[in-house]
Amino acid sequence: MSQISAKDVKDLRDITGVGMMDCKKALEESAGDMQKAIEYLRKKGAALAAKRAEKEAREGMVAIRISDDRKAGVILELNCETDFVARGNMFTGFAAALASLALDNAAASPEALLVLSLGEEYGNEKVDDAMKTMTGRLGEKLELKRLALFFAPDGVVESYVHPGAQLGSLVQLVTDKPEEAKVLAKDLAMQVAASSPIVTDRSAVPADYIEKEMEIYRQQALGQGKPEQFVEKIVTGRLEKYYQEVVLTEQSFIKDGNIKVSDVLSDFRKKHQAQVDVKGFVRYQLGE
Repeated sequence: MSQISAKDVKDLRDITGVGMMDCKKALEESAGDMQKAIEYLRKKGAALAAKRAEKEAREGMVAIRISDDRKAGVILELNCETDFVARGNMFTGFAAALASLALDNAAASPEALLVLSLGEEYGNEKVDDAMKTMTGRLGEKLELKRLALFFAPDGVVESYVHPGAQLGSLVQLVTDKPEEAKVLAKDLAMQVAASSPIVTDRSAVPADYIEKEMEIYRQQALGQGKPEQFVEKIVTGRLEKYYQEVVLTEQSFIKDGNIKVSDVLSDFRKKHQAQVDVKGFVRYQLGE
């Protein structure tokens, strides 16, 4: 058997990030050939990924990348098995690399990202293979749960990530004053993260959501003994409150509870003599 030097073991660890003992074993199995040892570790990672396929990956982080000109942004959720791994530099660095790769290549879904190739730091592997390799390094199942991409050639994209990276949001505004709208977009990203709206406008609330809520309110009113002739009026009033909870523009503004988000947008239009509207938003909370 070839003599394996400590330097070779260290070099392999620097390349792969795998533990020293595993690197030594890989070199021994590969007769000291560095490339064969790397391939050995990749296969081991793939085997471990298959072995842990049934494990639950409920921990992880939300990663976001925004282009320098604020015209594009990506948000994704990468999962692992334990909080300990989720807080480690190897996992967080990998999540950041995936977000950057998605932004640079305009990947709009997990499937689109999985077929792209990472850089030299990750052995130029495709993301799908790199996920298996990282499983070998971390000893845990990894899962790219979801991803969204925004393009705003006629506006601005902004984001918010809550400390701990388990909650994040992305907001896209359409505006003819994108530079002036950056602070507004940031405020609205925080609004989305904090207040969990589901749509921008009440007309976009799914009909089945409305029917479900109305039936709940109707049964509540009847259960409280309200007269039949007043029930529909009660249902209508409670539905208005529901809209104020789930419709972004009808929510109370997080920085001033006396005004609504729609008022903040109107104030911006008047102040800057500008057009501005919320085109879309995404909110990811770990595990939801």
